[in-house]
Amino acid sequence: MTTPDTGGPSHPARLPVEVRRSARRKRTVSADIRDGVLRVSIPGHFSPGQERQWVERMVERMSAKYLARPVVDEGGAAPALHRRARSLAQQYLGGRGVPATIGWVTNQNTRWASATPAHRSIRLSHRLQGMPEWVVDYVILHEMAHLIEPSHSPAFWELLDAYPSTGTAKAYLDGAAFAAHRNLTGAPEEF
Repeated sequence: MTTPDTGGPSHPARLPVEVRRSARRKRTVSADIRDGVLRVSIPGHFSPGQERQWVERMVERMSAKYLARPVVDEGGAAPALHRRARSLAQQYLGGRGVPATIGWVTNQNTRWASATPAHRSIRLSHRLQGMPEWVVDYVILHEMAHLIEPSHSPAFWELLDAYPSTGTAKAYLDGAAFAAHRNLTGAPEEF
């Protein structure tokens, strides 16, 4: 059962809710977010009142955990990045995966970027700045694909099939990571 939640003054960004009943589940209730939907799993024997109570409790819990924290763009380029993300989503993802927030951050030194599907947010490492646009576009598309499919499953990689520079961009980033890990600057060593 999926119920849209339009939110309200205290929860403007609530996600649609899908309730999953399980005969095998006896007492536990769990919740996760997948593809922009909050899935609440409950025991099959719960009454409608218990279902409402637990769904409300899990929506509150997940909202407090994931939807209350905005991501701040450290570089001031959020509007341009958001336009770029929307354009890439239209061109390669059928309009899906557009983040609510996207921005440059300086605290990601071991990753090129990260996405939080629950927030629909994307953070790009400042280390990408100065790289070719087609590489940065790949990273943005990669993270937007995570907003649709959180894992690196075959379905995730199918989302990136339409982008013609996926393989080349991955190789470029692998080379950049290799060089950075070994403190290579590109200048030849003196003998």
